Amino acid sequence: MPVPNSPADVIDRFIALLLAEDMAGAIDLLAPDVVFEAPFACGTPARVDGREGMREYLADYPDRVDITGFPAFELHETADPRTVIAEFTAHGRTVRTGEPYVMPYIAVLTVVDGLITHYRDYWSPVLAAKAAGELPALVAALEGAE
Repeated sequence: MPVPNSPADVIDRFIALLLAEDMAGAIDLLAPDVVFEAPFACGTPARVDGREGMREYLADYPDRVDITGFPAFELHETADPRTVIAEFTAHGRTVRTGEPYVMPYIAVLTVVDGLITHYRDYWSPVLAAKAAGELPALVAALEGAE
């Protein structure tokens, strides 16, 4: 059984809120000064600072992706008990196209006093663009990159 406010407990609540499309509740689990990083992002911000920045970043999330489950989910502890590595695959559909959404993720999360203070999210912009019918736009963005 997870310890209340442990990283495992907080991440379990965060995932449950995402599945319920309760974005306000999920955002409430983020620290006011949270840092979100997406090192592989293309076409979306690679970094978002603060809870309010995340509120804006996730505002239309349920209108873009309908996540129905995380059938493969593993949580790995690190040397720092506040930091965990989550390996998971999200299943659902892309709302605009109706195409299946199957996205493997690796996320490094730090939880302090029951709030997520740092979230580094590794995902594939290629798979996301393909599911959203935006692959040509991604290719064009990549071709225009320095």
